[in-house]
Amino acid sequence: MLTAAADPVRWAVLDRLGDGTHCVCDLQAHVPIAANLLSYHLKVLRAAGLVTTERRGRWVDYTLAADAHEVLAAALPTALASSARSFVGVAP
Repeated sequence: MLTAAADPVRWAVLDRLGDGTHCVCDLQAHVPIAANLLSYHLKVLRAAGLVTTERRGRWVDYTLAADAHEVLAAALPTALASSARSFVGVAP
């Protein structure tokens, strides 16, 4: 889980998705890498359960998973997880 989020490209994608749903074209404008690499990173984030997708015609929209903050906080070691939970507003 943390490996999926720790990559700088994937972290930038998660940061962008923090403000709402975005299509790949929008993500690519903010994460300047080749389309095939962006697709790979999105696949990793989907497999980790950190993002969800919805098909809109030929476009795919990506959204930060509703429980992404909690999932990441739960993946941290115990002492860090307590701090992260309080940071994101999740009760220990």
